[in-house]
Amino acid sequence: MATPIPDVGNVKAKALRAFAEKFDEPATVCVYAPGRVNLIGEHTDYNDGFVLPMALPMVTVIAGKSHDGQRMKIVSLSDTVGETNEVEFEASSRADLKPGDPKWANYVKGCIANFVCDVPAFKAVIASTVPAGAGLSSSAALEVATYTFLEALSGKKAEKPEEKALACQKAEHDFAGVPCGIMDQFISVMGKEGCALLLDCRDLAIKQIPMLHMDDYVFLITNSNAPHKLSSSAYCERRDCCYEAARMLNKKSLRDADMNDIRALTLQNAPDRGVKRARHIVTEIQRTLDAAEALERGDLKRFGRLMNDSHDSLRDDYEVSSKELDSLVSAAREVDGVLGSRLTGAGFGGCTVTLLRKNAVDRAIQHMTAKYSGTPTFYIATPTGGAREISVS
Repeated sequence: MATPIPDVGNVKAKALRAFAEKFDEPATVCVYAPGRVNLIGEHTDYNDGFVLPMALPMVTVIAGKSHDGQRMKIVSLSDTVGETNEVEFEASSRADLKPGDPKWANYVKGCIANFVCDVPAFKAVIASTVPAGAGLSSSAALEVATYTFLEALSGKKAEKPEEKALACQKAEHDFAGVPCGIMDQFISVMGKEGCALLLDCRDLAIKQIPMLHMDDYVFLITNSNAPHKLSSSAYCERRDCCYEAARMLNKKSLRDADMNDIRALTLQNAPDRGVKRARHIVTEIQRTLDAAEALERGDLKRFGRLMNDSHDSLRDDYEVSSKELDSLVSAAREVDGVLGSRLTGAGFGGCTVTLLRKNAVDRAIQHMTAKYSGTPTFYIATPTGGAREISVS
């Protein structure tokens, strides 16, 4: 069976209850921000390409209130933060904030440091249903939830949604030391119920893509429960291959390349590895545009084929899949009613996403579980809305 995703109300109640028990008073502010699954468009972000994520009903909730004083007091209810689930620090000046231990608190500190103004001291509890380390963007959900909490607490907001997303991205760069793209923060801020988000990573233009003819279909997310093994060196190798290919082609980025350019790289005796990396990016950018068009037209069969092609390219050309992910994808594709399946996220662990008929979900789960050597976790997901403040009552 698929693991039920607790609705926002249940997570909110958990956070509010924990706040009252910890601080012996009720919270006055409560917000949430969603995680995300990327439907197609992998490793295209740092090549100025396109991505097509959707916001998930998995959310991070923050409940809290301001108080007199200068110290922030934050409690995480997550089982994955290690032994230190509480943190206190002074934040009378945003400029004085520095990253440190525990690591999870750096995402919060980074958002405070990059907020539009100084914020009052506060007490807060964080609760989340976004699994950490699964490639569903638990970090961006925490960042965007924090920024939304600070907006509600201070009464000040970013002038534009993209400014909020960029501030959260900068928090991750500067305080967590992770050179992430912009996709995760954008979809957590701007997700729309019933839609995927087509994001142009070059100029940050967005288009909400309605999911038509989905009444009989769902997305099944499968957590391999094999943690990400894509090291920073492996990530940088792939990124640098793309940058070098663009340089050889005299292009600003591989966003401007096409298949003729890939053939030109071969004629220039570019390393085979570099040609493969560039080929994935060029074809994946086009696949993402084609997938958005197919989704908008309600052509789910074509969308599924493009998902399959994306995974095969990530496996063979970009080489970021793993035996666990390949096993889950292969098993899913063997089930009648499955239109497409692919890894989602950076790769080498994490999750797959599968588009299938609702009446095929149980068969798919049984078959994938039987074929997989590990213990997968399954979630049925539909596109939800972005971050917002919610009532404490």
